[in-house]
Amino acid sequence: MSLLDRIRGCQRWEPADYRPFMVGSDQVGWVRHETARRLAAYDRVFRISEQSVRLHPALGSVKARTEAVAEVLERFRDRGEFPNWRNEPYPVLNRWGAAPLMTIERAAVPMFGVRGFGVHLNGYHRAGDGLRLWVGRRSRHKPTGAGKLDNLVAGGQPAGISVRENLVKECAEEADMPRALAERAIAVSGVSYITERDEGLRNDVLFCYDLLLPEDFEPRNTDGEVEAFYLWPIGQVMEVLAETEDFKFNVALSTSTSSCATATSPPRTPTTSTSCTACACRSRAGPPYS
Repeated sequence: MSLLDRIRGCQRWEPADYRPFMVGSDQVGWVRHETARRLAAYDRVFRISEQSVRLHPALGSVKARTEAVAEVLERFRDRGEFPNWRNEPYPVLNRWGAAPLMTIERAAVPMFGVRGFGVHLNGYHRAGDGLRLWVGRRSRHKPTGAGKLDNLVAGGQPAGISVRENLVKECAEEADMPRALAERAIAVSGVSYITERDEGLRNDVLFCYDLLLPEDFEPRNTDGEVEAFYLWPIGQVMEVLAETEDFKFNVALSTSTSSCATATSPPRTPTTSTSCTACACRSRAGPPYS
């Protein structure tokens, strides 16, 4: 295996197995054909055709759409189909920065293939022999990626909070990091991918940050979602990423787009856009991180 194999693993899906999920004229996701057939039973909420899954046009407001879809999802949940129900509303957008068309329970985001957003932080020290990255091990009770290695801080982007404020919140919860330190994080990339996972279609955007940490900083988890932290040389991180499956599936993207991965210069804000044609992921300069 190689790092490129890990990156390609984040772009494995077959579009022919899905129908576009539409809200009005906006495509906001992808629904598997078999899921579309099940949703046809809820014809006051969904309009199903061979070409698409559409929300009923009578649902003309954010509130109406959110409540109607939530009622359907709660019926699925009550049948045991969402064992990892989070009670976390996620925004449904046709593009980042647009007003949400509705919100949806986090556990159902992969079912509809809607864009899920998240923040990832590479926290590093400068040492005499090079850069060292803090690596977290996810709790074995997490609903996804249980027990896998991860970035120092990583979390989903819920509705109603800015990306920067969410990063500060996640830094406090996952690593007991003071606000003043977390606010020094530098935005380095935005990475998107679409890939099939056990939980459904992951159609994600990661907002990735780097942060030079003081020598005396040692992370401490406060929310039960991380069970251990390790401080590794950057070479060891990249080796384990490339040669094992110990890391969560998307960490190769959030780490390899970091300036830390080169171990030759401190992180900086990118000035140009780059793309990886092998996997159709993209690192974009200047996304709206605030």
